[in-house]
Amino acid sequence: MPLVGPVPQGVARERDLRFSPSPWPAPLLADVYHPRDPLRPPAPAVLLIHGGSWKADDDRWTMTPIAKALAKRGYVVVNAGYRGTPGFRYPAPIDDLREAIHWMRRNATRYGIDPTRIAVFGYSAGGHLAAQVALRDGNPEKLRAIVTASAPFDLSLFPDSEDVDAFLGAKVPDIPARVHEASPLSHVTSASPPIFIYQGTADTTVPPEHARRMQAAYRRHGFDTQVFWLEGKGHIGAFLFPGTAMDAAIAFLDQHLKQ
Repeated sequence: MPLVGPVPQGVARERDLRFSPSPWPAPLLADVYHPRDPLRPPAPAVLLIHGGSWKADDDRWTMTPIAKALAKRGYVVVNAGYRGTPGFRYPAPIDDLREAIHWMRRNATRYGIDPTRIAVFGYSAGGHLAAQVALRDGNPEKLRAIVTASAPFDLSLFPDSEDVDAFLGAKVPDIPARVHEASPLSHVTSASPPIFIYQGTADTTVPPEHARRMQAAYRRHGFDTQVFWLEGKGHIGAFLFPGTAMDAAIAFLDQHLKQ
């Protein structure tokens, strides 16, 4: 997934747009990919969420190849930043990303977004945030679909992780209620939006058990959710070399946002 290469033909990219209102605890920025043709009918949109262990580093650049692939397929893409550790912890990033969705809807006419067809797509910690934004509190943003890559869904599986402890503000074994609340697995219901999960089988950072548990939770609520397994891939390998998983993820979005 090379980071170089042009923006797709017919697509405009606007960088470092502030989507957080004033006042907000910190300024939040996004890169927006949208059709150049102002007369084009409104298109479905995807909120992209980068990984990085929930830290404050602005790693939007890592999602650029995915943004370009989605924009080429006709989606409006908002590649958003969010607050992170050590300055901010859960649920600050959730609030930020929900604000990004509000901003997308407020600016739907400007960027050619169909506000009724929005999905989230995140990698690693960004996948956790994408799922949490869509699932917590019963999907108040009315998101249509979720795509995650190598995402931690059950934070109780990290009993000794400095990154998770920093994100939650205490050691995982000491805060079971907060761990439950912050785990997307806890919020799956029969009304949850459909999810596409891709995961490396050799991932030791976010073990495959996360994907298995999420798949089982969805199936308990009547969804025939499949996991796209990347055989032999680790945490970074699944992101850099997703193979046909990316095509399958975009086909999933097409199914739920275009048909």
